[in-house]
Amino acid sequence: MNTQNTPVHIKLWHKDFWLLVVADLLLTMSVYVLIPIMPLWLMNTENFSPLETGVSMGAYAVGLYLLGAQCSWLVQRYRRNVVCIWAIIFVGLSVAMLWYIDGLRSVFVEFWVIVLQRLLMGAAFGLAQMVLSSTLIIDTCESFHRTEANHCAAWFARFALSLAPMGGLMGYALFGFDQVLWGSIGCAALSVLLIRNVTFPFRAPEEGVHVASLDRFLLPYGSVLFFNLLLVTMIVGMVLSLPLDVEFYAMLMGGFLLALLAQRFVFRDADLKSEIVSGQFMLIAALLIQMVYPVSPVAPLLMGVSVGIIGARYLLFFIKLSRHCKRGTSHSTFFLSWETGITLGLAAGFALLYGQRELLFVIAIGLAVFSLLLYHFYTHNWFMKHKNR
Repeated sequence: MNTQNTPVHIKLWHKDFWLLVVADLLLTMSVYVLIPIMPLWLMNTENFSPLETGVSMGAYAVGLYLLGAQCSWLVQRYRRNVVCIWAIIFVGLSVAMLWYIDGLRSVFVEFWVIVLQRLLMGAAFGLAQMVLSSTLIIDTCESFHRTEANHCAAWFARFALSLAPMGGLMGYALFGFDQVLWGSIGCAALSVLLIRNVTFPFRAPEEGVHVASLDRFLLPYGSVLFFNLLLVTMIVGMVLSLPLDVEFYAMLMGGFLLALLAQRFVFRDADLKSEIVSGQFMLIAALLIQMVYPVSPVAPLLMGVSVGIIGARYLLFFIKLSRHCKRGTSHSTFFLSWETGITLGLAAGFALLYGQRELLFVIAIGLAVFSLLLYHFYTHNWFMKHKNR
């Protein structure tokens, strides 16, 4: 636990695991594809103000928490794969709602309708991810492979942060908003088909499960890690609120791949603290470069490396922090911190900092420095005192 070494087991990568991690990637892509193009559509086609656009994008973060307390009860009351499939179907339906709205060319959509759509999408996606990543994926693995399974599945979902916006921008330029929406619906549909091809053994429901609980939803004692990671992903969300091109997301993907190599070779036996501290310094460097040289390919590359290694390490911290039988809850907490930060960053970027590029980067750099200092002087020591594994 005092080094970064994470073993790789070939036996983990069996057919069912492959199907589920690809389903996770497709599900996440179905949501992330809207990050660069939905704000464009809201402001250019539906005449939303930047404030209304920011609030609309931010409503998704609220939706993530709406069904979390019922996750454990739903999984116990109904078959866990069925719950996940229906949640993904509702993700697709929420995207189809945008397609219907876009077809009403003669009228502008009401602000509250978009807020409702984002709330529904957040609720459905949040429930689907909590069941898929925190229950279904680890249920297909041996107990001694589950940490690695969580780690690998999270990487597949992380790839969507570059692949989905890249595909969305290309689709938007070539075919228009409607066709991108159909691509999003297609990703959700393929995710459902992949999950349906995995056989899950029947599990008898537990007795005395409450309708609302924090099980599989949130670790209250992980709030320090939650807040520190949220600061990092909020910075990413703020950057993603800027007008970015396909090259940016392609270099971001390159950074993710370099982060994988760095974890395997550079940080393999390094001190536990080094990974996040190095990632934070790279994030600050990426922000400074992008502020001065907006078209530099180095900035997104560095950002991809930093966010990749920081996100992977924080996930393992959440897992090591969790107590017995709370692995799924720890993964859900990591997911909520990651998604909430990105969404709040997007919301702030549009609602408060739209058209103020320099101020956005000044605030982002300030948050990055604060996050680094918080981790170095408090969070790491707090984790070492409270970890359970």
